[in-house]
Amino acid sequence: MKHSFGSDNHSGVHPVIMDAIVKENLNFKKSYGEDTYTLGVLNSLEESLGGDCTAVFVFNGTGANVVALQAFVRSYESILAPKTAHINVDECGAVEKLSQSRIIPIDCVSGKVKAEDVKLELYGYGDQHHAQPRILSISQPTELGTCYTTDEIKELADLMHNNGGYLHIDGSRISNAAAYMNKSVKEITVDCGADALSFGGTKNGLLMGEAVVIFNNTKNAHAANSIKYIRKQTTQLFSKSRFIAAQFEAYLKDGFNIKLATASNQMAQYLASSIKDIKEVKISQPVESNAVFAIIPKWLTEELQKKHYFYVWNENTNEVRWMCSFNTTKEDIDAFVNDIKELTK
Repeated sequence: MKHSFGSDNHSGVHPVIMDAIVKENLNFKKSYGEDTYTLGVLNSLEESLGGDCTAVFVFNGTGANVVALQAFVRSYESILAPKTAHINVDECGAVEKLSQSRIIPIDCVSGKVKAEDVKLELYGYGDQHHAQPRILSISQPTELGTCYTTDEIKELADLMHNNGGYLHIDGSRISNAAAYMNKSVKEITVDCGADALSFGGTKNGLLMGEAVVIFNNTKNAHAANSIKYIRKQTTQLFSKSRFIAAQFEAYLKDGFNIKLATASNQMAQYLASSIKDIKEVKISQPVESNAVFAIIPKWLTEELQKKHYFYVWNENTNEVRWMCSFNTTKEDIDAFVNDIKELTK
């Protein structure tokens, strides 16, 4: 297909990232991330996030979430998450299978949970019949393209910490959130009290590879010290880790990740502005990253999908999701919008 609004996973690899991989391919280095180059890139990543943290590379987003969460929970403890969370609905039960911990889904609005709703699940401590609530996992941006404010993240982190728990952020699109909020990744994660981050890049120009970051090495020493063993046990240790490191070095250099995310965010805003006056199209979620959600008639979905690839998000309401990528162009969007206008005139 020439272009896809189905997912930012459908886009290719940015040439800068591909060049970094090719350049690194010229050398021999120790395997399993024990080479000085990979360790140096990890150190740079850690420094960009404040220094007091431990980062490791993994293959993919599901793996990042599984590894990060396992570092904080035992099998008799529970993981709280929004009902729409990727770990709850789109990872085939991977977190529950591998951590042996139950996920407790929480009601949410536009993908975001509120502290008062999380608080309703923080009970049963010390009761041997009740799974012990231990960690809250939120996505930033959410699966519905919305972003938590820094105050909202701080409130959730404080709530969990005051109850002996932790906060994990699924950041498969964390750079898009940072770009939208005009803040650094550090400012919207560890500075807000997060204990762990799944730092994504595959949806934003990388070929493969994500990072798991455990913040506050002293406070979270149990997680920081165990993360490399959990990664290996969960089959997420890449023998040629330098090829993930090469991507992240290029990705983070001079804010390149934010540049790519800004491009996809801007295209989502352009798409939203181009369709907002079409009577048959109702934008259904705030556009705060690189996703546009809309409710359209079923017949229009069927006709559009004959020419354009995208997903139906909610079959009951016929809410659809249109994703923009780092290399989506105005011409791609204009062609898409013109087809909508032709079909609805």
